Amino acid sequence: MTLAVLLIAGTAFSQERLLQWDQLMERSLYPQREMMSFIFAPDGKTVTYYKGGEDKGFYGFDGKKEFKLSEKQQDWRKPKDNDPKQEERVELKEGDLYVDGKLVERGDGYNVVLGESVHRNEFGINGGLFWSPKASRLAFYRMDQSMVEDYPLVNTKAREAEVKPIKYPMAGMKSHWVTVGVWDCAAEKLVYLNTARDTTVHEREMYLTNIAWSPDEKYVYIAKVNREQNHMWLEQYDAVSGDFMKVLFEETNPRYVEPCEPMIFTPKGDQFLWYSMRDGYKHLYLYNMDGSLVKQVTTGEYEVEGFIQFDKKGENIFIYANKDNLAGRDAYRVNLKKGTMECMTMTENGLHGTHSVAINEAGTMWVDMWSSVNVPMRADLRDWKHKNPVKTFFEAENPLKDYAMPGVKLGTIKAADGKTDLYYRLITPPNMEKGEKYPTLVYVYGGPHSQLVTDSWLGGGNLYFMFLAQQGYVVFTLDNRGTDNRGFEFESCTHRRLGEIEMADQMEGVKFLKSLAFVDQNRMGVEGWSFGGFMTITMKLAHPEVFKVGCAGGPVIDWKWYEIMYGERYMDTPQENPEGYEANSLLNKAQNLEGRLLVIQGAEDNTVVPQHSTEFIEHCINNFKQVDYFMYPHHEHNVLGRERLHLYQKMFQYYEDHLK
Repeated sequence: MTLAVLLIAGTAFSQERLLQWDQLMERSLYPQREMMSFIFAPDGKTVTYYKGGEDKGFYGFDGKKEFKLSEKQQDWRKPKDNDPKQEERVELKEGDLYVDGKLVERGDGYNVVLGESVHRNEFGINGGLFWSPKASRLAFYRMDQSMVEDYPLVNTKAREAEVKPIKYPMAGMKSHWVTVGVWDCAAEKLVYLNTARDTTVHEREMYLTNIAWSPDEKYVYIAKVNREQNHMWLEQYDAVSGDFMKVLFEETNPRYVEPCEPMIFTPKGDQFLWYSMRDGYKHLYLYNMDGSLVKQVTTGEYEVEGFIQFDKKGENIFIYANKDNLAGRDAYRVNLKKGTMECMTMTENGLHGTHSVAINEAGTMWVDMWSSVNVPMRADLRDWKHKNPVKTFFEAENPLKDYAMPGVKLGTIKAADGKTDLYYRLITPPNMEKGEKYPTLVYVYGGPHSQLVTDSWLGGGNLYFMFLAQQGYVVFTLDNRGTDNRGFEFESCTHRRLGEIEMADQMEGVKFLKSLAFVDQNRMGVEGWSFGGFMTITMKLAHPEVFKVGCAGGPVIDWKWYEIMYGERYMDTPQENPEGYEANSLLNKAQNLEGRLLVIQGAEDNTVVPQHSTEFIEHCINNFKQVDYFMYPHHEHNVLGRERLHLYQKMFQYYEDHLK
């Protein structure tokens, strides 16, 4: 099945013009937005936005004409309920937490951390401060990680290299303890929520996730998850006393539960929406405030990918979902009472793409910003009265129009189970010659919370892939089972055996590649970073007869060295699952290395610590296997900044030397 094809032919001159490696981070070579930051004015009809160029500034469109916003009219763009000064009220100084200049709690920023993200940023956590709706109280995380061993990273920039220890709780070892404090700004009083039922380690190691305030500021809600991550309790606490009030409801799953979004309260504040995968797909459920279920709001073999807003009356919700395009994302209006679901972003030619919308308060008009495989970027004004856009604000031109354009195709193949559709992206060199065979690179990630193949510009690919294709490489990417947005079974079937099903599916992709006349079966390589680095080495060692070259960045080598929250969710602990850890440790497979393998590591990587790659190198040495190793001395898990160009150049030259 082929979903979309992009084959843009240029002039004879443009087809000879190729990207250079030092252009691969140029923003001008990605789709340009002429306008951005669309927000509706209070009248619900006027759209405001920022416009760049010579006449840059804030503008409005009232349905007939465009006009520049006066300073007073720019107030239309200010959020109603979010006071930007709230951030200024909080200060973290030498680890201590201050609010409005008052000392709230003492910490040290290392053993005791206040007001910052906890649980290694899992469960959707991306901060540690939570203001109540009227900003009269502040809830905050307190993380005690004194019981977690110091993990040594080394800074070699110093005159004498110095240790930069981090707290890194590894799978099966001691975890940190988290509590939630609430500061009453008027009373200048601090209480801690009584989240632990007793003083046992089991209770203290609970994950406190998705903090939410009740609209009346009386209660704090927490989705509490046990360390085993197979049981979640949605709990209510008194914000004044800190007392535990009750459990609204529980969720369990023999594999894992993973709440990633807090409660979404209805405009009246008497009900709330909750995300759950209890029926096999990520959907929204409507609850009363006492925890009784009203109804399942969305249902079907698709996933709700985001909540946008309610309409003014609270009768409808607006969401993102992949209901009509599993590789893309559309916006929908869902009636809470009837359950009817209407797509808001179907294009005039029946295509979908990947969409983001800005909606007026009434839910009657919206700006649709979208791209697809062959649409770089477009912004349309739409309403319910017209099938086609009322106005197109801009349609970005192809930023690569002056270059030789590779072919980009999205399609599906069957997984190793013979029944599940998997989406792929195939990028081919421009102006391929009939009968010619091309070296082929499999770019893989393959892990949880990822979707690399999307119905968006270049199929979700980047300039690096375009560059490789222009240099004569075929670049293939497949979203195997274990990745995101396809349902719980699709995602979790890899539980306790990471790498096995993923590789089986990737090898089905290789079978597909071998069926293509232009793919050189004797010149195939594999590349990936992080989980993709793990997959790269897994595939290279298991199939040396297929992959001549591999390039693995920041690779997980043995899951016992990975952090607790992510590692134990997908593998359980090494004590509970010794067979799974042993079977998928790459240390045990170093003797299978054949051909060329480049391992790249950030020396200060605090996500996949360098112990992974250095121990793999040691096992290669012990087995008399030659392996190439390159370290970025002062980078963490990702190579960022201009050094990323060096990374692109490094990998490309490796393929030129050993694959082409």
